[in-house]
Amino acid sequence: MTVNGSGTPAAAQVSVIVIGYDDAGHVGHAVRSALGQGPVVAEVIAVDDASTDRTGAVLDRLAEHEPRLRVIHRTVNSGGCGTPRNDGVRAATAPYVMFLDSDDVLPQGAVDALLRAALQHDVPVAAGLCVRRELPRRRDTPWQPGLYRRAAVHGSPEAHPALLHDTLCVNKLYARAFLTGHGITFPEGAFPYEDFVFTARVLAAGPRVATVPDPVYIWHVRRDATRQSISLDRGRITNWQARVLAHQRGVEVYLDAGSKPLARAARVKFLDHDLRMYARELPAHDPAYRRAWWHEARAALAAYDEADLCAARAPARWIARVVLASEAPRDLDRLAQLAACPARLLPPYAEVAGRPVWAPDLPQVPLDGLTGPGAKPARRLPVTVDAALRTGYGSHAELRLRVHDLYGRLAAAQPHTIDIELRLRDGSTVVEHTLALAAEGSAWTAALPLGLGTLAALDRTRGVPQAWDIRVRIRCAHGGTLRTAVRAVRTGDGGPRSAVLASGRYGVLLVRCRATAGGSLALRLAPGARCALGIALRRLRRLGRGLLP
Repeated sequence: MTVNGSGTPAAAQVSVIVIGYDDAGHVGHAVRSALGQGPVVAEVIAVDDASTDRTGAVLDRLAEHEPRLRVIHRTVNSGGCGTPRNDGVRAATAPYVMFLDSDDVLPQGAVDALLRAALQHDVPVAAGLCVRRELPRRRDTPWQPGLYRRAAVHGSPEAHPALLHDTLCVNKLYARAFLTGHGITFPEGAFPYEDFVFTARVLAAGPRVATVPDPVYIWHVRRDATRQSISLDRGRITNWQARVLAHQRGVEVYLDAGSKPLARAARVKFLDHDLRMYARELPAHDPAYRRAWWHEARAALAAYDEADLCAARAPARWIARVVLASEAPRDLDRLAQLAACPARLLPPYAEVAGRPVWAPDLPQVPLDGLTGPGAKPARRLPVTVDAALRTGYGSHAELRLRVHDLYGRLAAAQPHTIDIELRLRDGSTVVEHTLALAAEGSAWTAALPLGLGTLAALDRTRGVPQAWDIRVRIRCAHGGTLRTAVRAVRTGDGGPRSAVLASGRYGVLLVRCRATAGGSLALRLAPGARCALGIALRRLRRLGRGLLP
């Protein structure tokens, strides 16, 4: 287990464990990406979890021509991902193991990068950057990028509790002796979010961990897949229940290991990430789901003490306090906006005895950190900026902005100008404008004329629907610059959410004002009749699927 003189890891030291169920269309790509890592991969162990399609046959055919590929055929489906991964670890013979799902791939050089770090620093766990790739447009988003900005070695998880925020098991390399020596396995059977518990077991053992900035895993996000991944299938209350259970099991693992600091870090991660993610989706669910979610959340949060809440970021802390203070769901739109990233605190702004509170009837929910000693700097305030698009003649439009004050804090900072950034969703094009802000009561306003046809022409990919995200920078005389996204609202006269406009360049231009999952405004443009028709047909197909029994 050494690095050779050229600095390249010695060959044949890693077993890559690929698991799959009814995924004949993708499993071959996953296996080939693991084999393509080169001689450093001693073997690829593919575990077919009793598939009913051709997954097993695809793997067997690949194995006929690739001696490094070993196929395990389970005769009974396990119902989850944990059991086949455990089967793979038991079958592995190399000193190190990695995990790969059948619908994802390893980028070139991933295994080399992780093994080099593990060997150079003599650590049992090495981790690298996972990239979420939205298909089919191949839009990439880094997962937990703050952990992987630069190479580092952490003496223990307690010394760097931010490691708990990356609960994935697939972007890491593990020394097999470390896993077996500590009896670390995945939960068996049908246990969603099994990697939460596995990661807790790994970190509770107190390993030194090396991190590298290299992309080491490509997580494919297929939102139109027939069978959604567990992370995307959040429409049913059972998903939330499974996530809460996995989180609670993880906390129990840390407490059983005698690590109260890691248990607290896990609770804080649940508040800052899990609670906020599900809270911002609440308005989209039906009343039955909302009631069940609220009940489960209250039960989970009952185990938290004030120190746990104070250790979380303010938006998560305030959301948790509202849930604990109210037996029934309330203020869901306001909670969803507070859960957005960046957070937005919507009016009304209530006070009790000069102290900011969530609402007059919930004085026990303080909005601490907004005013008084220890208050947030102006640049970190959860300010709300409303935005609405008004279309006019031809492809001309006007983007209207309204910046809300927040308990007098923004007024004290004296905002004077606003920078508006329109960014094409793939990041290839950015358009910026700067406007003066006009005071209007307890708010400030600005209006930006937009030539939508000109904007659409900036996209180099012709005839493809475009999504433009809008962010702003509010510049203040005192307090620096505040950055946020804008909230999608309707105009006062109920202006259109979508419109078909005449365009001298394209003939027609379909414009849609859309609120993202976090409530931010996004502009969707479909230039040309063919592009607009394609959008309409896709919406009709989705509507048709929704009507099917």
